[in-house]
Amino acid sequence: MDPGGAAGSSEPPGPLTHLSLQDGSEAARLQSGADGRSLPGSWTSSSPERATELREGVRSCLQQQCEQTVRILHAKVAQKSYGNEKRFFCPPPCVYLTGPGWRVKPAQGQAHQAGDIGPTVCGYMGLDGASGSATETQKLHFEEQPDSREFGCAKTLYISDADKRKHFRLVLRLVLRGGRELGTFHSRLIKVISKPSQKKQSLKNTDLCISSGSKVSLFNRLRSQTVSTRYLSVEDGAFVASARQWAAFTLRLDEHCSQGDFPPREGYIRYGSLVQLVCTVTGITLPPMIIRKVAKQCALLHVDEPISQLHKCAFQFPGGPPGGGGTYLCLATEKVEQFQASPCPKEENRALLNDSSCWTIIGTESVEFAFSTRLACTREPVTPVPLICTLELSGGGHVATLELHGENFHAGLKVWFGDVEAETMYRSPRSLVCVVPDVMAFGSDWRWLRTPITVPVSLVRADRLFYPSAFSLTYTPEYSAGPGQPSAPKPAADADALLESIHHEFTRTNFHLFVQT
Repeated sequence: MDPGGAAGSSEPPGPLTHLSLQDGSEAARLQSGADGRSLPGSWTSSSPERATELREGVRSCLQQQCEQTVRILHAKVAQKSYGNEKRFFCPPPCVYLTGPGWRVKPAQGQAHQAGDIGPTVCGYMGLDGASGSATETQKLHFEEQPDSREFGCAKTLYISDADKRKHFRLVLRLVLRGGRELGTFHSRLIKVISKPSQKKQSLKNTDLCISSGSKVSLFNRLRSQTVSTRYLSVEDGAFVASARQWAAFTLRLDEHCSQGDFPPREGYIRYGSLVQLVCTVTGITLPPMIIRKVAKQCALLHVDEPISQLHKCAFQFPGGPPGGGGTYLCLATEKVEQFQASPCPKEENRALLNDSSCWTIIGTESVEFAFSTRLACTREPVTPVPLICTLELSGGGHVATLELHGENFHAGLKVWFGDVEAETMYRSPRSLVCVVPDVMAFGSDWRWLRTPITVPVSLVRADRLFYPSAFSLTYTPEYSAGPGQPSAPKPAADADALLESIHHEFTRTNFHLFVQT
C-alpha cells in the first residue's frame, strides 16, 4: 500500500481527527469524495461522553485480548449423492472455537443459573436453503482440544441429487447455554460435482485445478471403505494419520530445488512437480516431495498434467535410484512413514504402491469470524460479523482517509484505531470510509515521538459489540527534514508560542501512514 502523509494544520492540538481540523470548504470537499462523486450517507461519530466511556472499554478489550473466534473449515467441492447412496462430505466440515473470550464469565444480566454444567455453546450445521429439518441439520458436539480450542465436526452432511444447485454454502448456527442465539455464520461457496473428473485437465478450464499456494487436505481410504478413512494431520508437532481431525496444508511448488521431472507451468500444480506441504496452523512442513498421479495402485512416473480435485495421488521422496522404485509418503494406522515402492514388471514408467501410499487430494477453504461481547449491552446475535478484506489509504497533507473493503458492513459500525474512534461513513455492505485520527490522539507526548506508532484497526457496533481485525495502521516519523525545512529541536520550557507552533507543524507533517496486516 502506498503511504499517505498524515499532516495537520498549525492550530493548537486538541481535536482528534483530521476532518475536525478543517474549515467548511475542506470538510465539504471531503464529504463529496476525493474523486468528485457524491458519497451516500454522512460522517458520524459518537458523542464525547459516549466516546470517552467506550474508549476505556475498547482499551480493555485490546489489552486483555478477550475476543472470541469462530473458524469454519471445509472442502472447496462436494460430491453429489445419488438415490439412497449418501456421499458424506469428505473431509467433513469442522468448526473451531478459539480465543480467551469463550472462557470469560458472562456479564451482569447474562449470568447462567447456579449449578449449570456442560458446554457453554452448541452448534447446528446444515446447507443454506435447506428447510432446517433434523435430516438436513446436524448437531455439533464441541470437544476441548489440548491447545484449548473447542472442536466440532459435521460427519454426516451430504447434498442429494434432488438439489440441482451448482454451488451452496454451509450454515452454522450457534446457541449459548440457556437458549440465547449467538448468531448464524456462513461458509465460503462450495462447488457441487457429480464425480471426480477422469479427463486430463486443461489450464484453460481452471475451475477444478489446484494452484500453487492454495490450501488442500489429504485423506486415505483403505479398500474404499468410509470407516477406514484417515486424514493427514499434525499433532504434538508430528505428522499423523487421524480418523477424527484433518488439517489444511498449503501446497506450494518448491522454488529452491529442481529435481522435479517436469518444470511447473503457469502456477498450477502438475504431476511430476516438486512440492511442499505446510501445515496452515503450526507451520510444520514435510520434506520436498514429487507428486505423482495414481491409477490402479500404481504411481505414473511420466505424467505431467494438472492436478484436479479428488484425484488419487502419491508423494515420492526425491533422491532414490532411477527406475520405478523409490520411497513414498505412507500411513501405518495412525503414524506417517515411508513406503518402499517396487518397479512395475510390465511397465517401466510405473511404480507399484500399497493402499496406504495412495492419497486423495482436495482443495479446502476457511473463514474466520472474530468478535467480543465483553462491552455489549444487548442480547442480539453477533452476526452478521463484518469481515475486513483490504484497506485503501488515500489523501495526505491536511487529511487522510481510509476505505475498508470487505463484507457485512452496515450503518451501525464505527471504525476504531486502537482506543480512538474515527469519524465513519457507511457507503455500502462492502465499503466503509473513515477519517484517520491525527497522531496526537494517541498520547500527550506525541510532539517528541521519534519511533513508529502502530495501532490496530477494529470495528464497534452501535450496541458496543467489538469486532477486532488482523489489520493495523502505523504512523512512521521521518528522521530527517526535507530540503528547506527547519530542524525540530526540543523547545525549552519557556519557548514562545511561535516556536511551539513551528515545532508542532513540523512534527505532525513528518508522520507518514502505512497499512499492514
